[in-house]
Amino acid sequence: MLEIACFEITSAETALHSMADRIEFCDNMELGGTTPDFYEFLHLKRNYKTPVYVMIRPKGGPFYYSAAEFIQMKSSIITFKEAGADGFVFGILDAQNEIDVAKNKELLTLAGDTPCTFHRAFDRTSDLDKSIQTLIKLGFRSVLTSGGKGTAMEGKDNLKNLVEKYSHKIEILIGGGVRSGNIAALKEFTGATSFHSSAIKDYDTFVTEEEIKKLKQLSS
Repeated sequence: MLEIACFEITSAETALHSMADRIEFCDNMELGGTTPDFYEFLHLKRNYKTPVYVMIRPKGGPFYYSAAEFIQMKSSIITFKEAGADGFVFGILDAQNEIDVAKNKELLTLAGDTPCTFHRAFDRTSDLDKSIQTLIKLGFRSVLTSGGKGTAMEGKDNLKNLVEKYSHKIEILIGGGVRSGNIAALKEFTGATSFHSSAIKDYDTFVTEEEIKKLKQLSS
């Protein structure tokens, strides 16, 4: 399974035309991804069949949100769900950088049957095993992770552990610097079957269909 992170509509359309299995649609690459424009999302849903997962994140920075920001997140889930979102990507931590069970549960309840991915806020938590067990109990379908490190290659030992222990209960979606140059090595070492990439080469600004094709072929 190959998910492509798309931070603007040009890359989203390229990815939806390509071999990607789904996209994560968001805004503000420099902030690590925030909630995208609603009308751009509508355009994508009206013109493409590939699943679109929507990032629900009102701001960059820490994954701890004010009461007003949390209301904004709930409103976004309701709005995008009614408009046909295929999935959601979010993650709320408390002031100690641990999973906020109550707030995440509220968002999952609003999402209903729509699958939800807990994003790389997971990598900020102190105990990955404990955190992933919490996510499984809450009902997240996927967790996007680099194994608690800056990149997936740096976190590959932790990723292998997560895949071996938990991949039968939750999709371990490996992200963090995943490119065609390392995806085969990551797959072989970790045993993972799901990968997340922006598919943007070092010298490019946008997703390239060529890179997506290579990622798909090397991860299959």
